[in-house]
Amino acid sequence: MALQNGEKAAFTGYKAKSSWTLLGLRLVAFLAAAAATLVMALNKQTKTLVVATIGTTPVDVTLTAKFQHTPAFVFFVIANGLVSIHNLVMILVDLFGSKFNYKGLRFAMIAILDMLNVALVSGGANAAVFMAALGKNGNSHARWDKICDKFGTFCDHGGGALIASFAALALMLLISVISILKLVKSHNNNNAHFNVLP
Repeated sequence: MALQNGEKAAFTGYKAKSSWTLLGLRLVAFLAAAAATLVMALNKQTKTLVVATIGTTPVDVTLTAKFQHTPAFVFFVIANGLVSIHNLVMILVDLFGSKFNYKGLRFAMIAILDMLNVALVSGGANAAVFMAALGKNGNSHARWDKICDKFGTFCDHGGGALIASFAALALMLLISVISILKLVKSHNNNNAHFNVLP
């Protein structure tokens, strides 16, 4: 009997350490996704360019580069914002989730939602990377000029948002693996518990 109590105490200690590790990863993923959302959402640069010269008088035009001008960047902001909200809710579930464990489905729902958010942040980041590459290099076949030579600050802030988003993606992948492992361990413990009962 003492051996079983010792095993239970060791398992409880491991479970608590694993829970705090997952909580810390979720907090960092929340901060990375929130940073990506805010940096891209506030990304704006206005510049006055000379488009023609009539005689000796230059003709100026003022242009503004904003994330709203590109649907891929809008999707990026929405995707990272949703992942931020997801991680914030999951932090609350980790802290207070034992009260809401409906028939042991909590771990399954968390694992499924984590995988969905990995796909969401991956899609948003990759769409934004495509548009960033187009803005940096242009496309000579479609005759689209590059804009990063004119709107350098806009492109630099976008690059920072992309780095934060890919950090959030890497963390969400790790969190998803840990969530699946917790689900499998929970399932194995439930099966072992039922096998021991007469």
